[in-house]
Amino acid sequence: MTFASLLKLRTTSSSALDEQGVVQKFGVSPASIPDYLALVGDAADGYPGLPGWGAKSSAAVLAKFFHLESIPMDCREWRVNATNASALADTLCRERDRALLFRTLATLRTDIALFEDVQQLRWKGPAPAFTALAARLDAALTETRRPVSRRSLSAPILGSATPR
Repeated sequence: MTFASLLKLRTTSSSALDEQGVVQKFGVSPASIPDYLALVGDAADGYPGLPGWGAKSSAAVLAKFFHLESIPMDCREWRVNATNASALADTLCRERDRALLFRTLATLRTDIALFEDVQQLRWKGPAPAFTALAARLDAALTETRRPVSRRSLSAPILGSATPR
């Protein structure tokens, strides 16, 4: 199984789907997932998708056309089972640039070198500037703090004649 054929479901979980699992869950191939997310949106990543484009209509259109650029502007050319296709086509025509931006945001970049060796990510302790920064931040926080007095559990509550 290759990296491209896997789709991570949740970053907090180790579950992943192979190509068949992606198609079963989303109705589109893994290559179409960024386009799918561009249409339906992704709240976790903070982009809304296009109005009216839900999971079913997005899956139906992308299962046939695969990518946003391939979707005809005229919904009569779609020949897919999508509710209110003319409204979806109008929205896509009007907001195509936003959809392309959302797809860019949903695309995992593999062309940028982040590090040469995984050992570069190993914790080597705080950087030299950390101590001074921590002291400055702590001073800023403690200057505004007032000591908290703890009330004795046996002290009476205001308005109460009996201790707790």
